[in-house]
Amino acid sequence: MNALTDRTDDRWDDGLIARSRPVREAAGEDGDDGDDALMRALSGAGSDSGRTPAPPVSREARALRSRLEALGRLVALSRTRLDGKTLAEAGRVLDEAAARRGLSAQHTVVAIAGATGSGKSTLFNALAGVQISDTGLRRPTTAAPIACSWSDGAAGLLDRLEIPGRLRRRPRETTEAGALRGLVLVDLPDLDSAVGAHREHVDRVLALVDAVVWVVDPEKYADAVLHERYLRPLAGHAEVTFVVLNQVDRLPGEAADLVLDDLRRLLDEDGIALGEHDEPGATVLGLSALTGEGVAELRELLGQFAQEHDAATRRIAADVDRAADRMRPLYVADGHPGPEIGEEARAEFEDRLAEAVGAHAAGLAAERAWRRNAGKACGTPWLRLWRWYGSRRAPRALAGLAAGEIGGRGPGSGPGPEEEVTARQRVEQAVRAVADASVAGLPDPWAQAVRETAVRGGEQLPRLLDEVAVTLGAAAAVPGAKPPRPAWWPAAVLAQAAMTLVQIYGGLWLVGQIVGVLEPDLVPPVLLMAAGIVGGPLVEWACSIAARGPARRYGQDAERRLRQAAAGCGRARVLEPVAAELLRYREVREQYATVAKLSTTRQ
Repeated sequence: MNALTDRTDDRWDDGLIARSRPVREAAGEDGDDGDDALMRALSGAGSDSGRTPAPPVSREARALRSRLEALGRLVALSRTRLDGKTLAEAGRVLDEAAARRGLSAQHTVVAIAGATGSGKSTLFNALAGVQISDTGLRRPTTAAPIACSWSDGAAGLLDRLEIPGRLRRRPRETTEAGALRGLVLVDLPDLDSAVGAHREHVDRVLALVDAVVWVVDPEKYADAVLHERYLRPLAGHAEVTFVVLNQVDRLPGEAADLVLDDLRRLLDEDGIALGEHDEPGATVLGLSALTGEGVAELRELLGQFAQEHDAATRRIAADVDRAADRMRPLYVADGHPGPEIGEEARAEFEDRLAEAVGAHAAGLAAERAWRRNAGKACGTPWLRLWRWYGSRRAPRALAGLAAGEIGGRGPGSGPGPEEEVTARQRVEQAVRAVADASVAGLPDPWAQAVRETAVRGGEQLPRLLDEVAVTLGAAAAVPGAKPPRPAWWPAAVLAQAAMTLVQIYGGLWLVGQIVGVLEPDLVPPVLLMAAGIVGGPLVEWACSIAARGPARRYGQDAERRLRQAAAGCGRARVLEPVAAELLRYREVREQYATVAKLSTTRQ
């Protein structure tokens, strides 16, 4: 996309998010040397053809380098989520920063811009000390940008501005010219010219120069085109902006001061900070290019500005600020608690999946199966015989009842059409709910990406949950599957057998007395039989009471296993991909925070 983001680092931190870094432009430098060259270029370090020793890299240039690298990573991570048009401005900022890196750092390019009749060409000639740009009553007078350089080595900068050699001039050699060494002044066509090509020249050059001198006159200083199209959008570039009220010689008495005050008011309404009381901001002053009043002051200010060698840093930092402000809605989620799936949303998602696979019903079926098995083992023999006889008479009815206990998901049977549709709807509803909870407050592009990830992962989820329900759910509730028995079951079986033997012994004793084999004494055999008859059901009742706890735990274990299996499917297909997408957003947001928060403003 651009020179700073075409190459990515070979390192991958987690297999998902690629950490990219701005590449070093191929200008005879590489690696750390390229970083130093970039910082020298942006801070005014380096020299013209190596004749001037390089000053140390400034703190502002180092901070700007960090912001540009973060912006490059931000663009790289956002390519799959945002369209190219959205990232176009960020790409342009990176391109221009890379282009500025290979050009002279000892030159400061300042454009003189203004409306028709403001006298900018006259001011341009006054600063150069020689007639370079044509002036006159004919409008428009300036048809193409004209450049004047006070020192050698600015050819690359002028090539970048597409100013041909025939429109490049040198100022008159005077004692004052040395103070402007390193300055490249560009006279632009009228910004309100009726010729479309002239306005195109203005817009193109203004996007590339290091600073701008806006020339206004007493009649058109409040012109809507100037303020709405240029000054207001460039309000963040106040530190590289000069606003000059020309033709003050036409204003009588204190009128010049009144117009300047009104001009400052308009600039304040445009959001342009004014550099008053040694504060960073735009410089505002009045002068007359025709009479020379105030021209020396402007020349001195421009000379100091050029000698600071940090105009490029300030300009690019302002461009980064503007790009960050425009991209803020794409990366910043105001009020969002954090890019992660909340515990409440996760628990609700798992509950919905458990409901879809019938985990609770399967647990109840498993509990009934455990208690039914306990009844078979601890029940009286006569009751067990009766149940066996009943099962032989109606085997199909019991089979249908058993199938109903497991919700229609028994072995060899799948869910019915209506149940399948209902389960799918529950799963889709669960996916939508967890996606909505995860994207609450996220910027629209990233919220859409999270939703698409959740929906894509949830497409196969109903089929996986059906398989889980058929295997685990049916296995837990099949009547033929015997649950594990507690330690007290042998004693219960032995007690029930004893009660049965007591009944049989009492009955045989009584029969023996009736047939005359034994001496008649009805009380002992009757008591034995009564004890066995009462004791058998009593043992069965006690076993049913004792079986409630183990049966409930067995059912809960079956439900828990089914819930865990369903939750595992949901995590693998939906939650983990959504969490990965939120992790990508967090990485992007961290890069944006670096781009937007680091300041390179002049102290």
